[in-house]
Amino acid sequence: MYLLGLDAGGTSTRATLVTADGTCVGYGRAGGGNPISSGPEHAASEVLSAISAALQPAGAALSDVRVIVSAMAGSSTHGPQDWLRDPLVEGGFSGRLVFHSDLLATYFSGTFSPDGYAMVSGTGAAVIRVRDGAIEATADGLGWLLGDRGSGYWIGHQVVLAVAAALDSRGPATQLTRLLLDALGIAATGPLEQGRPAALGALISAVYALRPVQLARFAPLAFQAAGDPEAARILSDAADHLAHTVRAVATPAITGPLVMGGSVLAQAGNPVARLKEQLAATGFAPAITHVSDGAVGSAMLAVRESGVDAGEDIFRAITQSMAMQR
Repeated sequence: MYLLGLDAGGTSTRATLVTADGTCVGYGRAGGGNPISSGPEHAASEVLSAISAALQPAGAALSDVRVIVSAMAGSSTHGPQDWLRDPLVEGGFSGRLVFHSDLLATYFSGTFSPDGYAMVSGTGAAVIRVRDGAIEATADGLGWLLGDRGSGYWIGHQVVLAVAAALDSRGPATQLTRLLLDALGIAATGPLEQGRPAALGALISAVYALRPVQLARFAPLAFQAAGDPEAARILSDAADHLAHTVRAVATPAITGPLVMGGSVLAQAGNPVARLKEQLAATGFAPAITHVSDGAVGSAMLAVRESGVDAGEDIFRAITQSMAMQR
């Protein structure tokens, strides 16, 4: 019996083929498999490519797979599933297809405990509380307009705001100005245009040509200029927002662990260091684990959906055997 976990994101898809005892026998990777960001047809094509690569080392076929769990962003787990189910069935799959949140896959990528927390801060940001292996509470993850405080988008937006304020003489000078203008290919010097620096006009045009979520691409600049007062303020504020989101779902009955994922939380120093301080100050100091993706967790979820108790032995088997397949 084979079980398959999919960690399907907006830019990449990871497929992990395991046996019921947690042994990883195949691993595949392809492009974005989220139907909202990539479109249903393209997403399905990429998912099938990742699955094909995972099946090949084991000499298996889709007809040999009993359960497939697809872990992806929350809004993609609801609604029609035929965009993926139909091509899977056409390929010979006759088992169960189950959709789970990518946040839950992140959680089970870092622990086998049925109770705890997971926080992701990449382009967006959200925190979940897990009880008995299921999501019991969620905070943030509301998108750039309503939330995602402390996310890559939020940090990138703050970088742009700080630079705009500096160029407009409304804010302090900052190293972020040079970094952002260089990233956009804008000259730092030039004649005034209607009493404003030419660089500010060029910045306005460049930024408004982007989709709001694309501001996340500027988040790394804050880490590059971490010694700069404005950059340091942005990262500290990001940590405070993330700590606030954790506290929104924290409960004394569940002390941890806290699994962290996402590009923002993979950085050394702030905001993670300040985040830990903020949580400890309120008496909440869970054991923290960092994970790079949700691949292990998607496989854990597939094992759980097959009816097997996915405890410590299964978790370690998946983690160790997958490391050899990647």
